[in-house]
Amino acid sequence: MKLEENVPLAPLTTLGIGGAARFFVRAKTEKDVIAALDHARENSLDVFILGGGSNILVADDGFDGLVLQVAIKGVVQSPMSQDPSQNKTNFGLETLDFGLTAGAGEDWDGFVAHCVENDLAGVECLSGIPGFVGGTPVQNVGAYGQEVSETILTVRCIDRTTNSIVELSNADCSFTYRTSIFNSTERDRYVVLSVTYKLTRGGKPKLAYKDLINYFDDKKPTLTEVREAVLKIRREKSMVIDAADPNSRSAGSFFKNPVVEIAKLDDIKQTHENVPNFAFGDKVKIPAAWLIENAGFHKGYTLADAAISSNHTLAIINRGQATAADIVALKDEIQAAVTKEFDITLVPEPVFVGF
Repeated sequence: MKLEENVPLAPLTTLGIGGAARFFVRAKTEKDVIAALDHARENSLDVFILGGGSNILVADDGFDGLVLQVAIKGVVQSPMSQDPSQNKTNFGLETLDFGLTAGAGEDWDGFVAHCVENDLAGVECLSGIPGFVGGTPVQNVGAYGQEVSETILTVRCIDRTTNSIVELSNADCSFTYRTSIFNSTERDRYVVLSVTYKLTRGGKPKLAYKDLINYFDDKKPTLTEVREAVLKIRREKSMVIDAADPNSRSAGSFFKNPVVEIAKLDDIKQTHENVPNFAFGDKVKIPAAWLIENAGFHKGYTLADAAISSNHTLAIINRGQATAADIVALKDEIQAAVTKEFDITLVPEPVFVGF
């Protein structure tokens, strides 16, 4: 384990904002992770687990503790069952379940590309999302009608309460919209080491999102075509990291789409026509971008060196020299306006570090 001090965190995030970590460890093995956690416990240090830095905002003063970046690599085929007779991993079959385990430090989009290239269906709509594999179960990452909870089989973790390695099933993770035990009821308890996905070799791509359905019309696309379409749509919204695109210097979607009672939707319709909404159990989900725009904000709106992306209302960007305080000020302004107009509190998606 290599322990570093005063490591700048801004370069390790997609927003490019934030101070330094008092201590920093890049763990390439499970033993490194355990050693780093032991060191933090023995020295009474707060710990923040860092992945690809795509969904966080680091405070201007940094983090006064240990930042542990889990950089475990590797993608391997995994058995689907403890009973060998139940493992359908014969490539001779036309369609079959296929287990694939990826280290928490694997690049997520690289993993999706690997799956698509090997004709493994289940994550194709999640193309272009920045970050590491280890972050996907935490947020129950989703986009374009697909969520990782649909394919996650198990999550291998270190349980910090017992200092032991455990494997959690999909059910153990209690996945809901953008939520899991990792960011709610058991926040800070587990450190993700690897994730096993249940994919389908020869399976059909998922077409459930309006933009994708319209894109292909009546055509039946391949996995590769769906991935290419998702990447094209995301690039048009500056939601693919691109050094040449200043609008992509963001943390992705900054707010969750609020889920509200149908009565609340009816109230909004009294003053706003054509409110977009999607069924969500016995409730409805209203796009946060629509709420923001109808609360008086527009694409490209700026506050100091923070701004709303000129291509996507839901992304708050760093125009180049923004501070964390600038981002928070813009966040607060947006939340206050949406609350005043709709009596809905927008909930940020990024994790706030060091505040």
